[in-house]
Formats: sequence, C-alpha cells, structure tokens
Amino acid sequence: MDKIAQYLDAHEKKSLLRFLTCGSVDDGKSTLIGRLLYDSKLIFEDQLASLRSASAAHGTTGAGEIDYALVLDGLKAEREQGITIDVAYRYFATPRRKFIIADCPGHEQYTRNMATGASTADLAVILVDARHGVVTQTRRHAFIVSLLGIKHVVVAVNKMDLVDYSKERFDEIVREAAPLVANAEPVFIPVSALKGVNVTTRSPQEIPWYSGPSLLEHLESVDIASGRNLEDFRFPVQYVLRPDLNFRGFAGTVASGVVRPGDAVTVLPSGKTSRVARIVTADGDLPYAFPPQSVVLTLEDEIDISSGDLIVHTGKLPEVSSAFSANIVWMDHEQLVPGKEYLFRHGSGWRKAYVKEITAQIDVNTRERLPAAKLGLNAIAEVVVETTTPLAFDPYERNRATGRFILVDPISNQTAAAGMIIAAVAPTRRAVYHTSGAVVAITGAHAAEIAERLASKLPAIRFEASADRTVEGQVEEIIDLLVERHVLPDPAADGFII
Repeated sequence: MDKIAQYLDAHEKKSLLRFLTCGSVDDGKSTLIGRLLYDSKLIFEDQLASLRSASAAHGTTGAGEIDYALVLDGLKAEREQGITIDVAYRYFATPRRKFIIADCPGHEQYTRNMATGASTADLAVILVDARHGVVTQTRRHAFIVSLLGIKHVVVAVNKMDLVDYSKERFDEIVREAAPLVANAEPVFIPVSALKGVNVTTRSPQEIPWYSGPSLLEHLESVDIASGRNLEDFRFPVQYVLRPDLNFRGFAGTVASGVVRPGDAVTVLPSGKTSRVARIVTADGDLPYAFPPQSVVLTLEDEIDISSGDLIVHTGKLPEVSSAFSANIVWMDHEQLVPGKEYLFRHGSGWRKAYVKEITAQIDVNTRERLPAAKLGLNAIAEVVVETTTPLAFDPYERNRATGRFILVDPISNQTAAAGMIIAAVAPTRRAVYHTSGAVVAITGAHAAEIAERLASKLPAIRFEASADRTVEGQVEEIIDLLVERHVLPDPAADGFII
C-alpha cells in the first residue's frame, strides 16, 4: 500500500502541459498524436484491436497498416472523409509529466474549432508537410496562435520520409516558417509521424544531421511556468460558500499571481478592501496559493461579494472601463453587425455588451488591416466593445486569464465570438449617478433634451445636463440601463458609473 500511495502522490505532483496540434489539412496532426500515444504504450489492448479494425475499414495507410489518425478522428464523418472536424481531446501521462492534447482541425471552415482548442493551451505544435511547405492555413493557424498569446511553439516538419529526410528541405521550411512564429519561443523538429521517426525518441539513423530533442522529449522538458503571470493576483469568484453561520468563503481558481494569508486585497467592482484570513482546501489550509489552484478564500472583514466579482491585491489593481478595444475571432454563422446586443462572459461573470465598431478586419495571409462593415464566420478583426457595466480587466498580452472573453448570442445561445482585450478606450455613452441628492448627470451634445425626457419618466430622480462629451444612443436605451442598474437612491453607495 505504501508503494501505491507513493506512486499516486508522485503522479499527482507531476506538472500538467496543455498543448494543441494545428496546421493545414492532411499535414498529419492526428497521425502524429496517434503515433505519440502508440509509441508511448498508452493505447490499451481493446483500443488497439478497435484501431486495427477501423484502419481496415477507413484507413489511408495501406492494407495491414495501422492508421494512427483514427485514434483521435472518432466521428463518423471524420473517418469517412479522412479529416478532423471537431477538436479531439486526449489525456496521457509519462513518468515526467501529464498532458492534455487538443487535436485541432485543419480545414479553413473549422477555424473557430481551432481557436477554441488553442484558448487554453500552453504550447502549440504547428505541423508543416515537408512536401508542400508553409501554406495558407499554416499562416492562419500561426496567426491565431500568436493572437492567443501562446509563447511556446513547436514547428514540426512532418513527412520527412517523403523528401528523403533532406536537411536542405528542412532548412528551407524553417526559414519560411520562422517569421510566422517570431513572437513566440519556436523550436523546429523534423519528424515522420507515420514511421515514428523523432516522435518519442531521437532517430539518428534516419536524421543524422539533427541533434535536437525528439518531440516527446521537448514536451516533457519545456518550462511553461515562465509564461505565467505570477505578479498580478487575480481571483474570479465562482461561488460563495456559506455552510453555517461561522464560515463564509469564496471559491474559485487562482487565475494569476500568488496570494498568502494577511495579504491586503480589494474586491471589484465594489472597491471594498480587506485582508486574506485563510486559504482553505479539502486537504487543509495552505500557506500560499498560485495558478491554477482551486481554493476557497476567507477574508477578515464581512464584505458583500458575489459570483462574478474579482479579488485582487490592493497594490496592483487591474484596469476598469466599460469600453475597450479587442481582437476577436467570429464564430457564428450569423454575421456580426455593430450595435447588436450580446451576452458578455468574462471570468465567472455575465453582463450585456455590444460591438460599437469594427476597427479593421485582419487578412491572415498578409496580416494587412482592411476596412469592414460586417464580419462573417471565422473572420478575425479588431473591434471596440462597450459593456453595460464597468469591467475590471488586464490587457490580454499581460494576463490571459483576465484579458479574454466570449460573446454569446442571447437568442440562439450560441457562442458568437472569442475575444482578447487590447486596451481601454473612452466610452461613448456615460451617465454618472450620485446618491447625494439623487442626481444623474448626463453628458453629450443632446444631453439637455435627453435629461428633460428622462425626468418626465423618472420623476424621483433629478437629471442634470452637460454638453462637453458626445453621447450616442436613444433615450429608451438609457432608461433601460438606469432601471437595470437600480439607479434609485442607495444610501450605502458613494456613486457609480453606468
């Protein structure tokens, strides 16, 4: 029993690497992962028997040969067409590390699936067919990897057996692909997924001119901790635990930074401050917590905190704004039209938002910024987003956890877009409420007219007008905002911004 306990304890303490495979269709992504699992002895006998049967029916590698791509391509349509359609996730472990793989589709029409798989990855393996080199979809996926801030990238030049393991061809592809991953820390590895060359172990007989690690060796040794933000403590509250009168804790996952008992913290959006009393887990209290640990925090003071609030260190606050620029990947069949209202998911909280304008659509081949009035499926663009309530965030480049969001269509409930915040911008619509005297100040060129019409509908509030800023929107929209935000006097509030 002691040996079993020791093994389980050692397994639990292994680091976890999330990575994805991407690239153009037929570059060998699924085959590479299938071969990786097979050579690592991580496919069970019953799975292997099923794989041999599926290879005989749907395989593309020849009679009697195992088609390793079928390990991950499990959908009927995938096996019939010989392509990956949906993101396939697999978990496996080696003596040195645990892994979660996201095998992403290569077809352009499934780009949104690739972006979904990449959203949680620490490392990206971009495959390039040695025969064809860098193609359009390679550039598209490399750009999305860059856009999502993945700092660790492996460019695996696959099917080297079909170019006689040519060093000249490998060097040519490296020169072609290097500019696409210049913002990351790229590693270039020649492989043959079908033959198992340089996948789990080095293959000096086939590739004597290559002295670097095999793919698995690199995956086991790459240091991903350097890419995590350990400076800015961010703790999105997911649930409030109140089992009895003596305990009130806030459950969530540490998104970034490190927290210790006694740290001064601020709760957003309320701005209330306190100190961390305890860091509670099922196995007992911790002296500190770091990402991606799931813990329960208790505070020294009784503060009204709800799901969706953000607990941060008092000395390192995030930005707060109701308008910001962002890069988005559009994932809905319905086109994006500026002005339409969407549900906005950020961290563990929901609010309403709309895309004010499309700043530019980005051509993934040339990375040129082009004007656009609408966005179609799989389009990538820079936009300006406005939310109905102020948002606490960090730029995505600094903190992936608090800089990402999704837009959801409120009618179809479909995820419409995945977004990465760039920076705060000045909001176009702004109303400030002061509890002292119950006054709402409205700014903009037509503020006097708006204030007069609002006063007739909400006589309990006094409205004041100022024309020093431009206000866009209809009176009805402003009324909806005021009602939604419970603008009627609140003695406990010092004031807030809509």
